[in-house]
Amino acid sequence: MGSADSKLNFRKAVIQLTTKTQPVEATDDAFWDQFWADTATSVQDVFALVPAAEIRAVREESPSNLATLCYKAVEKLVQGAESGCHSEKEKQIVLNCSRLLTRVLPYIFEDPDWRGFFWSTVPGAGRGAQGEDDDENARPLAESLLLAVADLLFCPDFTVQSHRRSTVDSAEDIHSLDSCEYIWEAGVGFAHSPQPNYNHDMNRMELLKLLLTCFSEAMYLPPAPDSSSVNPWVQFFCSTENRHALPLFTSLLNTVCAYDPVGYGIPYNHLLFSDHREPLVEEAAQVLIVSLDHDCATPTVDGTTTGTAMDDADPPGPENLFVNYLSRIHREEDFQFILKGIARLLSNPLLQTYLPNSTKKIQFHQELLVLFWKLCDFNKKFLFFVLKSSDVLDILVPILYFLNDARADQSRVGLMHIGVFILLLLSGERNFGVRLNKPYSVRVPMDIPVFTGTHADLLIVVFHKIITSGHQRLQPLFDCLLTIVVNVSPYLKSLSMVAANKLLHLLEAFSTTWFLFSAAQNHHLVFFLLEVFNNIIQYQFDGNSNLVYAIIRKRGVFHQLANLPTDPPAIHKALQRRRRAPEALSRTSSQEGVSMEGSHPAAPAEPGTLKASLVATPGIEKLTEKSQVSEDGTLRSLEPAPQQNSAECSPASEEPSQAWREQRRLSSASASGQWSPTSEWVLSWKSKLPLQTIMRLLQVLVPQVEKICIDKGLTDESEILRFLQHGTLVGLLPVPHPILIRKYQASSGAARWLRTYLWGAIYLRNVDPPVWYDTDVKLFEIQRV
Repeated sequence: MGSADSKLNFRKAVIQLTTKTQPVEATDDAFWDQFWADTATSVQDVFALVPAAEIRAVREESPSNLATLCYKAVEKLVQGAESGCHSEKEKQIVLNCSRLLTRVLPYIFEDPDWRGFFWSTVPGAGRGAQGEDDDENARPLAESLLLAVADLLFCPDFTVQSHRRSTVDSAEDIHSLDSCEYIWEAGVGFAHSPQPNYNHDMNRMELLKLLLTCFSEAMYLPPAPDSSSVNPWVQFFCSTENRHALPLFTSLLNTVCAYDPVGYGIPYNHLLFSDHREPLVEEAAQVLIVSLDHDCATPTVDGTTTGTAMDDADPPGPENLFVNYLSRIHREEDFQFILKGIARLLSNPLLQTYLPNSTKKIQFHQELLVLFWKLCDFNKKFLFFVLKSSDVLDILVPILYFLNDARADQSRVGLMHIGVFILLLLSGERNFGVRLNKPYSVRVPMDIPVFTGTHADLLIVVFHKIITSGHQRLQPLFDCLLTIVVNVSPYLKSLSMVAANKLLHLLEAFSTTWFLFSAAQNHHLVFFLLEVFNNIIQYQFDGNSNLVYAIIRKRGVFHQLANLPTDPPAIHKALQRRRRAPEALSRTSSQEGVSMEGSHPAAPAEPGTLKASLVATPGIEKLTEKSQVSEDGTLRSLEPAPQQNSAECSPASEEPSQAWREQRRLSSASASGQWSPTSEWVLSWKSKLPLQTIMRLLQVLVPQVEKICIDKGLTDESEILRFLQHGTLVGLLPVPHPILIRKYQASSGAARWLRTYLWGAIYLRNVDPPVWYDTDVKLFEIQRV
């Protein structure tokens, strides 16, 4: 039958369905078969031929027909899975049913009255036993659907290569088939790389799209205050009920990590061969991260378990096997494979800039960042492996590239957050700070000043750029960005002059009186920066003459902080000045210098770009837990015990967390215009500014530097820097304070943020076909920029 005819017939069937007000019997096969039996429609055709308005009309006016359509489509998938899809006709029916369900499911989810439909049992749909108690042990429709899709994803000659010479004869073989032998790609736990097969890839992709659509019920529920809302579809699919859970998890992970968009390593190869793998890889990445969306406030498996030794203490409730498997990967070669794969794909957009269009440009870096986040969060061994060598820099550089590139684009705020959260997580480990000392020699074209230095310099220069020239909505990230710099600062051996000047420029901008007095928590940014300077002076003075010189040059800023006015008239005057003063942070420092060759300025979103709203991110004090580094390098948690006064167990340079919480409360009031600074408030934190170390340094070094200048009539920096390089402050500075690290800690707020972010990204990325467009999603709002 010609495809035009089949589209016509399919359209007729849809019209019949919408116009029949009488229920059509489930046994009327002649009617139902029109939807899947002889049509050769693509998924795009199905979306065009089944308009949203008609699906809603059937849902409202003839609900039993919609129910029967869903039930019959699932029944066909179950039959296909049972029989093993040998004939072309069976394969076609499975694909047609899969497309139809992908089209219809979002309209079932958007209506609260229908949401339970797939979890109800349909009379007569037993578990295969032909007894009169058939309905007793009937499976809910959702379970039948998910198990059928899982079976179909390992169906020889349909989604995987058959291992048989002759075609499988009996349906029994499908049930006895060991799907672990049919994993889609070599990698973790599987050494054999099957021959690429275009048809198998396309069939897998369609089934994964249906799976993702099943999981998307989460989009139709508003963000729950406690993030423990379990997605029943994901929960069942990732449970022991699914006998293919392990090979499926492995297939998805390996398919993503083994993908090479370069075209077998030859530049421009993608111009000769079409790449049918990418849509499958994207779909696999999306299904994988959604399956791993598990509230991690209580990790499934203790990160310290070794080998495949299972954890004895089973967590309460059904276990998510995908999270479980992910947390148990432990072989070095598996970690290497995953890390290399993710780094290769994250670096893909950067490669574009060396040889334009030499490689196929991938678009799914947000999914990759979420996957990397999940790996580090659920598998501590993986995190330590990443930090063990300088391979971590292959993840860092692309993240900094994305952050710098997206800073002016409102539609990419979520990408900015996930990138910063990953760096926050990494910065809690000493090794990350140590790795940053590696010289930065790869020149990725970014519109930042040219400098010669280390990866730490790159990080500081990019963070400065985000803070001074990103858009307004990034302000909540400033705390996070500076916390990362504080965490790595004790390990930074030698900052470049460019990076040192950037840090002092931030201090100058953040310590203007109007900025300090205009919001209840702005002074935290000054505390963070002072902590950075103290860490470097106390622990890395020897190599940091550039920073010491920059501090001496900008000594006025520190004196001004020490003499901050606290009387009401001065506070009032500072706030008046603010109304006239231009945005201080947009002043860039004088030595901005030239940007890198080939770089483009970060562009704002094109007008009309869609973006998904995000729930608020938790404040830095909710995202992190303070730890102190002991003499032997181990970390000791500093979170105060409930009965203690929090002021007693905070180091001097830190403000009591109670005061912090109070200020957070005040700052939310300031957003609504009620808050105003008082003398008591300014005094309460001014007295805690950790200025002693820097003031002592200035007291010792400034006279010496001035003497050199007078004696030698110097205007040349190099002589002063040479003097500072050989200087020492041993015995002259206060006793070094303990190093304080703020480690990322899982929280339900962070899990909730991640859930809205990943579903928002998936919604916006699935435009062909537009699976969720124009449906009534509740988890986020879609806005035009």
